[in-house]
Amino acid sequence: MKAMNVKQRTIKSEISISGVGLHTGKPVTITLKPAPEHHWYRFRRIDLENQPTVVVDADNVSDTSRGTTISQNGASVSTIEHLMAALVGLQIDNVLIDIDGPEVPIMDGSSAPFVKAIEQIGYVDQLADRDYYEIPHNIHHTESDRKVEMVAMPLDGYRFTCMIDFNSPVLGSQHASISNIDEFSKDIASSRTFCFLHELEMLLKNNLIKGGDLNNAIVVVDKEVSKDELRHLAKLFNREDIDVAKEGILDNIELRHQNEPARHKLLDMIGDLALVGRPIKGHIMAARPGHAANVAFAKKIKAQIRKDKGRKYIKIYDPNMPPLYDTVQIMKILPHRQPMLLVDKILELTKTHVVGLKNVTMNEELFRGHFPSAPIFPGVLQIEAMAQTGGILVLSTVPDPENYLTLFLKIENCRFKAQVNPGDTIIFRCDLLEPIRRGIAQMKGIGMVGEKVVIEAELMAQIVKVKESQAS
Repeated sequence: MKAMNVKQRTIKSEISISGVGLHTGKPVTITLKPAPEHHWYRFRRIDLENQPTVVVDADNVSDTSRGTTISQNGASVSTIEHLMAALVGLQIDNVLIDIDGPEVPIMDGSSAPFVKAIEQIGYVDQLADRDYYEIPHNIHHTESDRKVEMVAMPLDGYRFTCMIDFNSPVLGSQHASISNIDEFSKDIASSRTFCFLHELEMLLKNNLIKGGDLNNAIVVVDKEVSKDELRHLAKLFNREDIDVAKEGILDNIELRHQNEPARHKLLDMIGDLALVGRPIKGHIMAARPGHAANVAFAKKIKAQIRKDKGRKYIKIYDPNMPPLYDTVQIMKILPHRQPMLLVDKILELTKTHVVGLKNVTMNEELFRGHFPSAPIFPGVLQIEAMAQTGGILVLSTVPDPENYLTLFLKIENCRFKAQVNPGDTIIFRCDLLEPIRRGIAQMKGIGMVGEKVVIEAELMAQIVKVKESQAS
């Protein structure tokens, strides 16, 4: 299997693409611009006051009835999926998309015009590594009423398999697949959107596809259709005449692939899964996908990412392993003493993070007065224990830590998520949010009992010499 790109990518220079919106029928121009690392995909509505931005994220999806629409900051952008599929298919991570209307242009109904435009200007690798989300185990999504089944499975690559079955004598059952993302440009990008004749008539009647053109969709004829109806359609689309081809589609266009509808559904799904907010490694299999199901599936994957984010901080504590610092060694660094020394061991220490351990026991003095009949370790002491753990990290930057104190400057975004009881062991991890400057450290702290996050907070602390603190 071909290796996926290692570094984040953006485009070499900006490029503009113009067309009409499928549903609005209005001319629209998008301008793709290079963006910095960790930016992902964002639209900027340059036609609106203050030019609000909309991030491509599952949490921002506002409609899936006729394509995927995202909304944020009072602005929305519709029909994003074909452009998103082009960016994902070319393994591009960071792009700002200026758009002067509410809908991405439909072009020919596929991703090919976007892929071609991007390939013409090229892309450039950035310094940061790609932030892949590797599917850790099978993630399922099913919708029994629509017979939708989706699963994401672990794989060191990006493989896609899609099946459609519309209970239509013309389409029947179709499959499409790619075994790695490099196949997207050649095998999937050119596949156009499709609709059934009865849907087309309904959309026309309700004035919902003002930018519709028989060049940007495959129209599947799933019923007997009279010459009069065909003449009426031809007139609506400014054509001399239209007939039904032997494949059971309107003869205005020829299929680019025998299974073009299945390939287009695969294209849509690749585009919609950009809503996860990160490139994915895994094998995605889908039966009867659609925009609503794709978005629900993206949200499920995103929920798993959140879960895993918490889990990555878990330190599997092995009591047989000697700690980096035991209590006696900690007392040589921290000035605290019993009953206010709240860290028992330091398990890990690097230049940017520290992991410490606190055993909560019933014989601690505080439990005589703190809910004695239902003892709970107080949240303020959890914060103090976290700060002491972080203090070890900060004090490790000076050669004589015994001559310094760490003083709190700020606590933000503090959340107590679960009770801590006697018998629990809390593992604290503090990570620097940015390099220490002038003795001031900003840290993100998290405390866990087993796999459960019990506390998280952002801390700001300053190290000062003992004499300075006494003088102040």
